[in-house]
Amino acid sequence: MSEYKKDDLKQKLTSEQYSVTQESATEKPFSGEYDDFYEKGIYVDIVSNKPLFSSSAKFDAGCGWPSFSKPIDETMVNENKDTSHGMTRQEVRSSDADSHLGHVFNDGPKEMGGLRYCINSAALKFIPLDKMDEAGFGKYKNIVE
Repeated sequence: MSEYKKDDLKQKLTSEQYSVTQESATEKPFSGEYDDFYEKGIYVDIVSNKPLFSSSAKFDAGCGWPSFSKPIDETMVNENKDTSHGMTRQEVRSSDADSHLGHVFNDGPKEMGGLRYCINSAALKFIPLDKMDEAGFGKYKNIVE
C-alpha cells in the first residue's frame, strides 16, 4: 500500500521486522519475543498498529512461533495460497498494511475452533492489558479479560 512506503519502513522497523513483514521471511523457531509469552493484552501489526490477535486466543502449540486460535476480527487478516518451499500453505497477511504475518493451519485445539494461526513475533507488537486504554485499544479489553 502506498501509505506504507518501503523506505519509511526500513527506518521504522528492525531488519528482522522488515524482512518478515515486507519480504515474507520467517523468524527462526523458538527465537521470537512472543513465542513463550502469556501476558494479557492484544497483539497489533508492527507496521500499521491495527489490532490482530488477543491473548485470550493464544495457546502453546509447541511449534516455535506464537499461535492463536483466531484473529480479533477476521476482516483484519487476509489469507493467500502459499506454495513456497515445496509446500502448500495458507499465508496470513494483515489486511491494512499487507504485512506478512505467518500461516494458518487446521491443527489447532478443537475446543478453540481447530485453527492455528502460526505468527512471527517480528510482525507483532504487544499492548498489555493495563496499557490498552491509553494506546487506544480499550474497546478490546472485554475479549482479553
